[in-house]
Amino acid sequence: MSFEHIAIVMPAYNEADGIAGFLEEIAEHVAPRCDRLDIIVADDRSTDATAAVVAGLTIAGVDVQTQPANRGHGPTALAAYRAGLATAADLIVHVDGDGQFTGEDIARVIAALEVEDADVVHGVRRGRDDPWYRRMLSAGLRLLVRPFAGRGVPDINTPLRAYRPEVISALLDAVGPDALVPHVHFSLAEARRRMRVRYVAVRSLPRRGAETTGTMWGASGQPLLPPPRLRAFARDALAELWRLSLRPGARMRTHLREPVRQDA
Repeated sequence: MSFEHIAIVMPAYNEADGIAGFLEEIAEHVAPRCDRLDIIVADDRSTDATAAVVAGLTIAGVDVQTQPANRGHGPTALAAYRAGLATAADLIVHVDGDGQFTGEDIARVIAALEVEDADVVHGVRRGRDDPWYRRMLSAGLRLLVRPFAGRGVPDINTPLRAYRPEVISALLDAVGPDALVPHVHFSLAEARRRMRVRYVAVRSLPRRGAETTGTMWGASGQPLLPPPRLRAFARDALAELWRLSLRPGARMRTHLREPVRQDA
């Protein structure tokens, strides 16, 4: 048994179709690795029955926390992390509610943190079936950030991560409550501070449920061009990245507490 207490934290928006099976799969693979498993779903004011579906499950340790307002993925992920820390778990694991990972791979990420004696483990997605503009955006972001990070980060915005609580606590304190792309900031800070980050290749699955591309960007299916909401988000996220992480004196440079350990 690896850890006494693991908290899975999960932002979710309009995932009623697929979230029950995903949570059952997570519990099946992760519960044997600990004495206590908490799964906290931060519902971002879904317009479907996501909160009701989660509340109706009989899986031990599952809790749904409906957010005060719809604020988007970044702030909801941060709220989920903070809820996980409040449980005093030995390990905090973040995964999105769209079910694009397997329970087996989530357990592998957890195992890698212990085996590799890491501070954080990233699940590096393989086999992603994203539109061309999403792939270009991800590639451009990796190129932009690399000179500031001092090393390459293979999947800079991956939503599958396992953190030791003291590490994610320091990152949360530095980034603040409302970041649009907290995982990009975290990846950059982890590289800069030479934290013990390990990478595990994991499968990227289609989103679970009837709508395989989700509703976040206000477009169904896979449009040929970037939806307007995605274009606006990318613009705002780049401005935030400069303000919080890249510019001299940025908050993620000056407010981050020193990690407990550093890579050699």
